[in-house]
Amino acid sequence: MKFDSSLLVFHLQQFIYPRSCHYIIAYILYSINIKFGYLIKMSNETVINVDELQELAKQSLPKLYYDYYASFVDRGTDVFKALVHATQALLAKISSDPVKVEDFKELAKLALPKMYYDFYAGGAEDEHTLRDNIQAFQRITIRPRVLVDVSQIDTSTTILGYPISSPILVAPTAAHKLAFHEGELATARAAAAAKTIMVLSYSSSFSIEEVASSCNAVRFFQLYIFKRRNVSRQLLERAERYGYKAIVLTVDTPRLGRRENDIRNKMIAVPEKNLEGLVTIDVIPDQGSKFETFANKTLDDSMRWEDIQWLRSITTLPILIKGILTHEDATKAVEAGVDGIIVSNHGARQLDFAPATVTVLEEVVHAVKGKVPVLLDGGVRRGTDVFKALALGAQAVLIGRPVLYGLAAKGEEGVRTVLEMLKNELETSMALSGCPSIKDITRSHVRTHYDKLHSML
Repeated sequence: MKFDSSLLVFHLQQFIYPRSCHYIIAYILYSINIKFGYLIKMSNETVINVDELQELAKQSLPKLYYDYYASFVDRGTDVFKALVHATQALLAKISSDPVKVEDFKELAKLALPKMYYDFYAGGAEDEHTLRDNIQAFQRITIRPRVLVDVSQIDTSTTILGYPISSPILVAPTAAHKLAFHEGELATARAAAAAKTIMVLSYSSSFSIEEVASSCNAVRFFQLYIFKRRNVSRQLLERAERYGYKAIVLTVDTPRLGRRENDIRNKMIAVPEKNLEGLVTIDVIPDQGSKFETFANKTLDDSMRWEDIQWLRSITTLPILIKGILTHEDATKAVEAGVDGIIVSNHGARQLDFAPATVTVLEEVVHAVKGKVPVLLDGGVRRGTDVFKALALGAQAVLIGRPVLYGLAAKGEEGVRTVLEMLKNELETSMALSGCPSIKDITRSHVRTHYDKLHSML
């Protein structure tokens, strides 16, 4: 795997900056990033020669800066050596090639400051739903068919008429720049390379316009309804103007869930870029995180089903509604005229003890009766998870955290690798289950916990 030296610079800034003596290593390594080939080569050795590293810094830094930092090194050589060894270990780990999607989670944990990692990885309150999103997939078994011609496997499908290489989309997630300096620009390019659809979050680090200009691809835009409806209208108009093909309306956030890691860390990320000039983003939290205070003061907690008609009246784009978990709400969504449903519990970041999404997928599918496509997000970590969701009636899945972990670990290439891994695993699952194409995956290919209970009656 080709290594991106700019990514290494970013990791070293993020990983080392908060620690003691950060001013020694972070600045020196950043200043000599042109010589990263040398540092990567050294990462395979037992000891990095501190004198050589100092010599590189001396050649690269202005004398005034070098003399200042060198004075710290002279007074704390043992600490400096320890930090160099820590850097060496980091280089070795983030240069490794993951073999499964979950490997990226560990690399992201190494690469990111704790505040940012917790922001991406954490869920609401006791995180029961966060764990169950993944575990629920593990309780579903696959019933494979044999002696089927699987010499050619086709994972391609369509969403709202748009062809994609596999039923795996990029879910809307906030603030990609916390993971990698190119943020959503890198994610968008990776999704385009994978020939799939990215749903851009309203709280992206780069603007609607910047992401649209990053590459030529089909993209959807995630929208919230703000207390000041004109904010939502302007975001929608910008998305339409720059070629986004559908709106994903998130409806499970009348207020932000209690994300205790963010409260504990005093998380400060606020969705600034798309909202510049539209709302005041400089908020002072009374309690909890700054992001929580911002969301609670700006998002409309009075929104009702009737408001879907208002949204429909101001756009011709298809509307997918995200955050449905019951057959009652699925039925109301169809009656409201939406063009698709995303079964989602917001990555378990809203209501703890809400059901794992895959456990209610079939309930929603039955309620919809084929009138609109049903998609799912939450807990997808394997190609077998994608297979199970399709067997239970989903047209596609969306992945959030795995994309962020890939981005944090290896930038754009990491996101491409995550998408490729899941697609390849899906292809293998299809072949081993006797399904040459997506349409061949049926309900009879899986057995759920409810099936097992029913068989015992």
